Amino acid sequence: MIRIPWISPDDHSSPFPNVDAALSEPNGLLAMGGPLSPERLEAAYRQGIFPWFAEDQPVLWWSPDPRAVFIPGRMRLSRSLRKRLRQGRFRATFDTDFEAVIDACAAPRAGEHGTWITHEMRRAYIDLHRCGIGHSLEIWHKGELAGGLYGVSLGPAFFGESMFSRMTDASKVALAWLNAQLRRWDFSLIDCQMATPHLMSLGAREIRRNEFTRLIRAATSEPTRRGAWQFDPDLDPLDAGRDDA
Repeated sequence: MIRIPWISPDDHSSPFPNVDAALSEPNGLLAMGGPLSPERLEAAYRQGIFPWFAEDQPVLWWSPDPRAVFIPGRMRLSRSLRKRLRQGRFRATFDTDFEAVIDACAAPRAGEHGTWITHEMRRAYIDLHRCGIGHSLEIWHKGELAGGLYGVSLGPAFFGESMFSRMTDASKVALAWLNAQLRRWDFSLIDCQMATPHLMSLGAREIRRNEFTRLIRAATSEPTRRGAWQFDPDLDPLDAGRDDA
């Protein structure tokens, strides 16, 4: 019988198990239980661990191998996405409406039922936003929220959690703006957690868990940009991507 380490519901500070102890099936399951407090979540991200669970499950903590990441400045911009960015139909902002972004990410997708962004998860990431390490990126069209994403930042690392799109390419536009600004700020990586065909088509790549945790240890030893973010006024997302091959 496989035993998964259990974390007490009121334990905010005891160490997580070493990520090398994570299961290979299901890939990356490391521990269960514990609170989703800012202290526990920050400790998790500093070790390359994230929570993911359904409404009827306890908190489950994961560190999969391999790990999907973007390197800022290496996002693949297709000809159609470049055209979309040049059109200037969308406006990008940081940290303008975190709650609206997480609610949009939590909304059921076409053909799906339910969401992994439970009420407990929603409260937890809003708390991280209020602590200055949870960030949202909003894409606007004619004053309406068209797409966006949210995640957590520690040092020069951004841990992407979820994104959404209400208009064609709006989530890709959000990633392009994030990629450009994080490159400008010399960020080392954008964590995508698990690879999907969509992310890989945009230039994400998979790395082994030991390489990922090495990068995270280096990144989280550096200062963190806490508080609300803003885009550099002269930023052009077209300057920070590579052409689609």
